[in-house]
Amino acid sequence: MICEVRAQSPKHEFRGAWIATVINLDWPSRSTTSTSVKQAELQAMLDDLAALGVNSVMFQVRTECDALYNSPFEPWSVYLTGQQGRAPDPYFDPLEFAVDEAHARGMSLHAWLNPFRCEREVGRYALASDHPVVENPEWMLTLESNSTPGLFHTILNPGLDAVHDYVAEIVDDVLRRYDVDGIHFDDYFYPYPPYEMGSSDLSTFDANPRGFANLDDWRRDNINRFVARINSVVQQVKPDAVFGISPFGIWRSGTPQGIVGLSGADALFADARAWLDAGTVDYLAPQLYWPFGGGQDFAALADWWVSVSNGRHLYPGLAAYRADPNTAPGTPFASTEIPAQIRFGRSVADGHILFRTQNIRGTAVADSVDGLYARPAIPPPMNHRDLFPPDPVDNLRATKGADGTVTLEWDPSIFGFALARSFAVYRAEGASPPDTRAMTASSESLLGRAFGPSYTDRPGGSGPYHYVVTALSSNSAESAESGVVTVSDLSTAADAVPIAQRLEVWPNPFDDVLSIKGHGEITVHDALGRLVWQSAVGGVREWRAHVAPGVYLVRLMGASGPESRLVVHR
Repeated sequence: MICEVRAQSPKHEFRGAWIATVINLDWPSRSTTSTSVKQAELQAMLDDLAALGVNSVMFQVRTECDALYNSPFEPWSVYLTGQQGRAPDPYFDPLEFAVDEAHARGMSLHAWLNPFRCEREVGRYALASDHPVVENPEWMLTLESNSTPGLFHTILNPGLDAVHDYVAEIVDDVLRRYDVDGIHFDDYFYPYPPYEMGSSDLSTFDANPRGFANLDDWRRDNINRFVARINSVVQQVKPDAVFGISPFGIWRSGTPQGIVGLSGADALFADARAWLDAGTVDYLAPQLYWPFGGGQDFAALADWWVSVSNGRHLYPGLAAYRADPNTAPGTPFASTEIPAQIRFGRSVADGHILFRTQNIRGTAVADSVDGLYARPAIPPPMNHRDLFPPDPVDNLRATKGADGTVTLEWDPSIFGFALARSFAVYRAEGASPPDTRAMTASSESLLGRAFGPSYTDRPGGSGPYHYVVTALSSNSAESAESGVVTVSDLSTAADAVPIAQRLEVWPNPFDDVLSIKGHGEITVHDALGRLVWQSAVGGVREWRAHVAPGVYLVRLMGASGPESRLVVHR
């Protein structure tokens, strides 16, 4: 029974979608559209993703050593403005805009960067004077296509420490200046066929083999070292952010038994299993862009990746583009394929990411997954990261709107071992107040997430409705429940919903004695969270504060949940 509930609507699930900007795959529709059109397109895209039930967006901001944000290192992308190096006019910063808009819709946003690609096709467009190909030609490897003579592809040389330093500095900058929830790399490390490395980097190998006798092993180590370096940057600069990669879906041909195809660890020198073994990623999203059965069996590959995940999260990448007749290569997936993959993944993995956004907007793909996203979900906690929950929110309150809306507001706690990154909002309906623990235990009462201390609900009935809010850390560790706020009879004219004050304190600030009124256990904590006083007696109590001046937290644990007040001892 538990497995069935999980399969239908798990409370914790990473539901991601890639927004690809390279060659304008998803956004913007054209590089020549106005700023207002670009912004409106992105807002509509995020509206659709949020309405579907997606909770995490992978937004591509670096496609070919360029930037869809205001970078001090690389030029504005040609895919944004039609000319590499030209800023949007009127100006806006797409990454800043996307973060704000995603958070406003309760979705996390991971900045998606391509690590090494410089030019998909050499000469396709004019390069800006500050592009790395122009400024640092000694970092480049230019490769000719085996299938199309005269077609060239340029990448940063992964064997150079200077290149590692450069990309690490870019990641550092993004983390410091933007409120992103994660850094995300795709599968382009060393190039895919028809571009072959050959001996293009032999001189780099000869100059610094680092004890390796084999060129291929050295290349794999280049990528392993690079991934470890980026992971260190993320942990040092913004430890609340996560770092993930979406490698090619087959690690090595023949693994697991029966799987055949290109080997990511050998053709691309991207040994994703080594990253899992070393713990240098928080999650992997292997691109399992094949159906069930055959030589690239989805189930066999998903099971294998989970078996080697080493405690890291596994979010299979799903080929929504192959279920869309407009983009599918060859025969499109059956309409049942993606839903079946989501259901299978729920039995083994921690979520999934859909490639790509335009293939799940108003399409049969969206229709096919809609029922599986019937209830919202919170990205799951990662057991290898801190699991300290924030303290509960204080002073939950509600206001009815004339249009039938209910606006909730609350005060995040400033105490505890973890700060709130977002908040989960729950609603139950009925005459009697709900059991708050039961209410927050599953997805059935979950309305969604908020990245700020307010949330507007449109319940669509007359009530009564009971609301509870919890605080979530950046790792989705969840606090205890707030007190319950009940909203009755939404058919009446708009007015403020009265909130019963179960906890009262006076005077505040106070000098020697603080009066406290509330039914339940009262505790007082200092700024470090240490207990300094408690009382289980009901009614009015007096705390004679033989403590240093400062800010203290008074907490009541009553029958319907905790309530807190900050007080100042002078």
